[in-house]
Amino acid sequence: VTNDIRVPADVEMVLEGYGPGGVAILVEALTDNKNRTTAELRSIFSRHGGNVAGAGSVSWQFQKKGAILVGATLIDEDRLMGFVIEAGAEDLKREGDTYTITTDPHGLETVKQALAANKVTWESATVTMIPSSSVRVEDHAHAKQLLTLLDDLEDHDDVQHVFANFDIPDAILAEHADA
Repeated sequence: VTNDIRVPADVEMVLEGYGPGGVAILVEALTDNKNRTTAELRSIFSRHGGNVAGAGSVSWQFQKKGAILVGATLIDEDRLMGFVIEAGAEDLKREGDTYTITTDPHGLETVKQALAANKVTWESATVTMIPSSSVRVEDHAHAKQLLTLLDDLEDHDDVQHVFANFDIPDAILAEHADA
């Protein structure tokens, strides 16, 4: 007698929705039960002033890109720009003490190799979803509600990644981080 017990395979799923202030949110999950995960994520959205939207309603606002973060103290911007653009990077931006290099997803490895060849270490290198535009959320209550929604989504066991197109003032972000 053989025991033919089948364990359900995990399935990738994407849930799209909107948070407080009209912020677009894209949630990537891996689940063995799409109905359960969808219901749980829908509940998280509604508890925090958001709502789930239909497929395609949010995803068009994001582009899949390679993103590499490099410490700005490690290298001169002009030197870095020279060889990463030559290696196929699309853009280089400095934000505070970090450079963000964006690439086509397929060009990520080539740009990482160019960094390694020039003895530049990176903090992170990943394929991500980058919003084509952002929504400024200056209302303190909306911002707090949105950040709590994003935290709860990220804390869900099935959720792999959460992407959102918000722009919140640094003071509100710092206050939330300290909470």
